Amino acid sequence: MQFKMVLFDLDGTLLPMEQEVFAKAYFGGLAQKVAPYGFEPKVLVANIWAGTEAMVKNDGANTNEEVFWLYFEKVYGKEVRKYEPQFDAYYHAEFQDVQKACGFNPDAAVAVRKIKEKGMRVALATNPLVPSFATESRIRWAGLTPEDFELFTTYENSRFCKPNPAYYQEVVDKLGVNPKDCLMVGNDAIEDVAAEKLGMKVFLLTDCLINKKGADLSGYPQGGFADLLRYLEIE
Repeated sequence: MQFKMVLFDLDGTLLPMEQEVFAKAYFGGLAQKVAPYGFEPKVLVANIWAGTEAMVKNDGANTNEEVFWLYFEKVYGKEVRKYEPQFDAYYHAEFQDVQKACGFNPDAAVAVRKIKEKGMRVALATNPLVPSFATESRIRWAGLTPEDFELFTTYENSRFCKPNPAYYQEVVDKLGVNPKDCLMVGNDAIEDVAAEKLGMKVFLLTDCLINKKGADLSGYPQGGFADLLRYLEIE
């Protein structure tokens, strides 16, 4: 099938991972980084999850970044914002070790480049819950570069999250593309399949499939990267 735009998820799609293992390494490292500034690690991790949930519920009035820090201000007071540099520093240093909690599939980069060579546009529709630098790092861990994508969503540039269809609407609006001309490639039967509510087709990459509700996925094209390229009629 021919599409004008292919949207890729990142975690568990281009970058193989077990979500729980990744989150434990990610949040655990961040908690250790800022513990010297008075953040009790277990409480901080719980509040990071709560801040994440606040972003997932974002109604678009603020960016996800603003929603996250407004939640932290409610918990820790406005003074918490003075520690933003310490949080940011984590991504430039210790966060890079979190790569060890991820896998690697060279076929991911091959697929992205073959799709582009075929004349299709490519963007990264990863759930925008983290800063840009963290997303850029994970893109590189997958064997790609940020420049490989016309757009990659982050908590700074997004006002919605998956599985809210408004997230996908925001993405296609920025790209100036009709949802019906897009293919969403992801591994989550809830978050990525939500794209079809806008009329997008969805391809499920099954290497790290997440199907929390046990949905019947037999009607979706699915498989590995070789199957994706066959679906797109790319040799």
